[in-house]
Formats: sequence, C-alpha cells, structure tokens
Amino acid sequence: MRLGAQPGRGDAARRIDGAWWPRSYDLTTELPGLLAALPLRWGHITSVLVNGAMWSLSGDGVPVEDQQVHLRRTGPSRAEDTVCLLTPGQGRWDLLVVPPSATVEEAERLMETATAQTPAAGRPA
Repeated sequence: MRLGAQPGRGDAARRIDGAWWPRSYDLTTELPGLLAALPLRWGHITSVLVNGAMWSLSGDGVPVEDQQVHLRRTGPSRAEDTVCLLTPGQGRWDLLVVPPSATVEEAERLMETATAQTPAAGRPA
C-alpha cells in the first residue's frame, strides 16, 4: 500500500485530498493499513464510502484499533475511483484510488496528478 497526500494549503478546500494505491480491492484487508497511514490531524475515521461494484466487502464494518469503522457502498456510477473517509465533526477526505494492477509508472503519475490538483470551492480543509 502506498499513500500520497496533498500538501497542506491552509484553509483552502480541495476536491481530492490525496491518492491511495492498495494491493487489492478487498477493502476489509486494505482498510486497516490505509487508516494507520493517515495524518493524525484527520482524526478517527468512523465511516468509509466506496463504490459497491468495485470493492469486495465482507460485512458492514472493519475493526480498527478496537473500534468498528462503518463501510457504506455507493451505486456503480458514482465515485468509481475514489474512497471517501468520514470523521464526525472534522470533515471528509476523498482519496483517488490507484488501481492495484497499475504499474509503478502509472501509479506515480496518477498519485502526482491527484495530489497536485488545485483546490475546489466548498470543501473543508
């Protein structure tokens, strides 16, 4: 697993907050590693929203550090290549998902593009 995060931009809002390159589409297996790699300032992630057609899920939650992280699915046409991480009272963070089958060159290009995007209006930092 690799995680690329956008550098801090003060209070500017962003549409994509970083990029994630998991080893598989098994969210139950991949999620604990992702959450462990997140910046502490993102707080405790309690819910994750993913494309239901893309990810294999076993159950509606994953235990992470003795707490249950809720998993929610979207329809197949929405958020195909992103995961949305939610922290109550602190906000949401959207990560571009680099396909597990990507080559190193493809992954680096996608992660660089995702983390270099200009901020979008209306999103919490």
